Amino acid sequence: MSGTAESQVSDRLAPSRWPPTGLMVSAVFVALLVLLPLAFTLWHALSFSLGNALDLLLRPIVADLALNTLLITVSATLSCGVIGTASAWFVERTALPGRRLWAVLAVVPLAIPPFITSYAWVSISHALQDFYGALLVITTAYYPLVYLPVAASLRGMDPALEETARALGLGPLACFCRVVLPQLRPALLGGMLLVALGSLSEFGAFALLRFHTFTTEIYAEYRVGFDGAGAAMLASVLMLLCLVCLVAEFRIRGKARYDRLDRGARRAPNRHSLGWCAVPVVAGFVCLAVITLVVPLGTIAYWTLQHGEAAVTPAEVSPALLFDATLSSVELGLAGAALTTLLALPFGYLLARYPGHISTVLERTVYLAQGVPGIVISLALVSLAIHLITPLYQTAAMLVLAYAILFLPLALVSVRAALLQAEARLEDMARSLGLNRWLVLWRVVLPLAAPGLGAAASMVFIAVVTELTATLLLSPIGTETLATQIWADTSALAFAAAAPYAAILVVISLCATWLLMSLFGKTAVLGDAARLF
Repeated sequence: MSGTAESQVSDRLAPSRWPPTGLMVSAVFVALLVLLPLAFTLWHALSFSLGNALDLLLRPIVADLALNTLLITVSATLSCGVIGTASAWFVERTALPGRRLWAVLAVVPLAIPPFITSYAWVSISHALQDFYGALLVITTAYYPLVYLPVAASLRGMDPALEETARALGLGPLACFCRVVLPQLRPALLGGMLLVALGSLSEFGAFALLRFHTFTTEIYAEYRVGFDGAGAAMLASVLMLLCLVCLVAEFRIRGKARYDRLDRGARRAPNRHSLGWCAVPVVAGFVCLAVITLVVPLGTIAYWTLQHGEAAVTPAEVSPALLFDATLSSVELGLAGAALTTLLALPFGYLLARYPGHISTVLERTVYLAQGVPGIVISLALVSLAIHLITPLYQTAAMLVLAYAILFLPLALVSVRAALLQAEARLEDMARSLGLNRWLVLWRVVLPLAAPGLGAAASMVFIAVVTELTATLLLSPIGTETLATQIWADTSALAFAAAAPYAAILVVISLCATWLLMSLFGKTAVLGDAARLF
């Protein structure tokens, strides 16, 4: 029986026949769509002569930008790695009082965009600007990217490894460093990679904190020159830094195997008693919750209750503008989620039903967008619209297309997982009953994969509603979203005017996050998050 089951599984996962032409064409089209802005950026940068390129890159300001970018990236990555790993270990491996509550609170900061957090801290004190303010904001916003995969790995790790090490005389610290930490390496490095890429591509938080990096200078170059030539050269340098991060993570992780070879059932680990250390550990979690949640949400609530004159720059909130910005954010979020999920569907179906070398190459191509800053893709689309597809310049269609390119990898993870869980044999049975491919897709595949598709759309919706860079560069004239209005008011120090927009944005993001959690379930969320790494 077991041999038959294994053969069935292997048959399903083995590379099957050549996919339908329409499916392959759709997947290639999506891959080329992702590559287009990246290729255009490189082509634009190569249009510089060597002398002009050296004159641009050897300016003193570029050295300062490189130093700031590398400093914040390394510092934030290390701090997020330490905080995320420590939080996950205390929640999953110790008898931490209220650990279920802390597990939820450790994930919630993902629903608060970094530029919202920076708005909260800047409105409290201008002393929090520059490097230390940027490090505080990025760390508190991104450490859940490390916590999620590390917690998932700890939950799935065989506790017998730790028990054997302790029986052989290793103390708790030595056991963690020599046994547990090596097993966490893939999850930890993957989470730290996402933090590094997020730090390299962050714009809104750094702009509000007056901390100059490559992203803020690229935006400034575009606003000054508008042709994007100088910005394209700096964007190429930023793409190179992202590529270095990707290669470094791959080389450090290596080819070691971390999966279990046996098929025994996993046991729940024995949780370590904290003893007198419970008090400082709980105090640490309280401080983390205050910094990551209470301060941003409390600051938003405070400024929402203040009159416009209470801010440094007096400004009143226009109810009509508030309504229009909310409506624009929701409409763009729905449109971006729909288009991105639609583009991910044929691609995910190809990966789930027709695995092979070609589909793997196409998949890696799409995931390039995960490691390229949003400002680079947005700037390339601006240049493309100006020079080649002028009718799309300053249109909502171009903005939604940018969202689809930016967040396609995010949707593809969920779509592919949902299609893998839908039994392929049901499609064969439906075909044998006379249904064509389109009817099988409509009546069999989509109903089975509906929860996963809904989760993918929810994830993209959250990302679109809280997105800032592409919206600033590509939104049609006169179109304001909650994110752009927060950025504009906060840049002018009109904190009270920005508060209602921030409050509505956080509420929308939290509601969409709740929907995502309800569709996936706790275990699936952690598992799919870990798959991003």
